[in-house]
Amino acid sequence: MRVLGIDPGYAIVGYGIIETSENNKVIDYGVIETPKEDPLPIRLQHIDEALRVIFETYRPEEVAIEELFYFKNQKTVIQVAQARGVIVLASQKYCGRTFEYTPIQIKQALTGNGHAEKRQMQYMVKNILGLKDIPRPDDAADALAVAICHGQINPRLNFNMM
Repeated sequence: MRVLGIDPGYAIVGYGIIETSENNKVIDYGVIETPKEDPLPIRLQHIDEALRVIFETYRPEEVAIEELFYFKNQKTVIQVAQARGVIVLASQKYCGRTFEYTPIQIKQALTGNGHAEKRQMQYMVKNILGLKDIPRPDDAADALAVAICHGQINPRLNFNMM
């Protein structure tokens, strides 16, 4: 099964695609970046268009998205929430099987500790997926972590990677 993990944002959206039926191999990962000089509606359109290409190229069967956590900056949380809405809609439109996980669930699934530090998470992503290096940028590593979490939590994927 092909799983697309997404780390939402409006400046940078991380994505990672894992094939669970072939020894849990990484298909691709990266980021969607939106130009900071563009107004928010244009940035949201850019995210939607880039996601359409990712869905058409890789044809994931399920999508796992990180849920929002509390932000101190209310302006930022609103913009991220709007981008996340675009991401959830695109996931439903192009795939139809969307799952959401909190940061604590993701950390728990990868490290056994719901309060793991970012370095621990990156190390586990690298090791679980058998990668030579930690995926960069951080948003892409975070998206791969979301995909791994989905596999760990969802028993029918048989994603026994720990």
